[in-house]
Amino acid sequence: MKTAIITGASSGLGREFARQLTDVFPEIECCWLIARREDRLEEIAREMVGVETVCLPLDLCDSMSFTTLQEKLAAEKPEAAILINNAGCGYLGRMGETETVVQTRMVDLNVRAMTAVTNLVIPYMPAGGRILNTSSIASFCPTPRMTVYGASKAYVSSFTVGLSEELKRKNITVTAVCPGPMKTEFLDVGSITGRSPAFEYLPYCDQVRVAAGALRAAKAGRTIYTPRLFYKFYRLLAKVTPVKLMVKFTKT
Repeated sequence: MKTAIITGASSGLGREFARQLTDVFPEIECCWLIARREDRLEEIAREMVGVETVCLPLDLCDSMSFTTLQEKLAAEKPEAAILINNAGCGYLGRMGETETVVQTRMVDLNVRAMTAVTNLVIPYMPAGGRILNTSSIASFCPTPRMTVYGASKAYVSSFTVGLSEELKRKNITVTAVCPGPMKTEFLDVGSITGRSPAFEYLPYCDQVRVAAGALRAAKAGRTIYTPRLFYKFYRLLAKVTPVKLMVKFTKT
């Protein structure tokens, strides 16, 4: 049974990935939904008509969740045709002025969890499999006041490019989607709403369109997908501008 595994599936972009998955990948017969909030997962599962769903309420910041997932994979042995690493978090705040647990949570979820889940799932992926990682425009250049978040997303994008080359021999493609800000609960949870001038003037991305475009990019085997012309230009600018100059304009 062709299976998709989606982390961070309970809200925002992850929820849209779940909703639109079979529009782009109609061959998917089963979907594993992973997030902390079981009630949200069950709500999404009810919306996914025609697809078998498995809700796994896991906190991926807890290393025991990897053991649970590993055991589930070993027991079920799914044909993991698609892995979507969407679980992530971001917080606004200066280093030394923000609680350590807040700063390290971004590393735990955006870096460690994505790495662990990918490593666990790859052995169950067939030729033609797809991995889709949620990165950010923050990966293109260091982002003061969101320094850890930007660095963690730079890891996601670098990881994607390296793993894409590594998995060519298995005919598995890896894609990173790098959206700008979206009007999701991410902004409130990260204490960003109303506290960042940059987020007031940046053009927002529509999560429905981002999900659709990212799924299509994954199906096409693209390595990096950046929604909106504005952010495509920003990515190019970040490539050609000295980083010490660029960082002066990326303060949040």
